[in-house]
Amino acid sequence: MVNQERFQAACETVLGKQRARSGIGTLSEKTLHAILKCYYEPHQENHEIKIGKYVADIVGENGIVEIQTAQFGSMREKLNCFLEVCPVTVVHPVPVKRKLIWIDRDSGAFSQPRTAPCKDFRADIFAELSHIPDLLLHPNLSFCFPLLEMEEYRYLNKKDKNPKRHASRCDKIPSALTGEILLRSKSDFYAYVPDCLPEPFTSADFSKAAKCAISTARVMLYVLHHIGITERVGKRGNGFLYRIVPAE
Repeated sequence: MVNQERFQAACETVLGKQRARSGIGTLSEKTLHAILKCYYEPHQENHEIKIGKYVADIVGENGIVEIQTAQFGSMREKLNCFLEVCPVTVVHPVPVKRKLIWIDRDSGAFSQPRTAPCKDFRADIFAELSHIPDLLLHPNLSFCFPLLEMEEYRYLNKKDKNPKRHASRCDKIPSALTGEILLRSKSDFYAYVPDCLPEPFTSADFSKAAKCAISTARVMLYVLHHIGITERVGKRGNGFLYRIVPAE
C-alpha cells in the first residue's frame, strides 16, 4: 500500500541533502534512486549491505530490495547471487506523468516545465521483464513498480543546431507516487490478460482487446508465453496463434 506521508518524507530528506550540495545532479547517486531507497527503507543502517561480491541497496527483515532504474538485463548476475541467499524484491520506477525541464550549462538557467508524453506503463514493465524471462517465476523473486509523476532534467546540447537533439540527461526527480504494481507470483500476471479474446488469437487480437499498441502486445505475449500463461498453438501467416492456459 502506498504511504504518501513516508514518500514525501523521503523526497524532503534526499532533496534537502541535494540543496546542501548546491543543486541537481550533485549527489553521488541519482535523485530518483536515492528517494526510492529512502522510501522503501527509511533506516539508513539497512542501506548498501554487501552480499557476496555485490552490494544490495536494502537488506531488511523481508530480504533484499534492489532499486533498478536501468535495464533488468544488467543485473542478471547480481540477481542470481542474491536469489541464492534470500527473497529479493526488484523495484523499478514507471513514469505515468512527466514534465521536461531543460538546463543551459553556461548560464545555469532552467526552462519552464513542459508536459512530455509517457509510454503505456505496460510497455515499460513488460519490456523490462522481457530481459530476464527465465527468472520471472523464481520463488524468491518479486517485483514492485511504483507509478510516479516526475520531473526530468536535461542539459541542452549547444553544439547542435537543435540544442534539444542529443541532449544529455541530468536527473529525474519524482514529485508524486500515485500507485504501485506488484508481481509476486504467476497468478499476478493473469491481470494483464484481457477478457473476450478469441481462441486461438493473434497479437493483433490481443492488442485490440488490451487497448495497447501492437508492439506492446508482442512484448507482453513474449513474457506471458515464457511463464506459461499463453501457449503457441500454430501460425497464421508470419504470426503465432495463441491460447490462454487456465490458471491452476
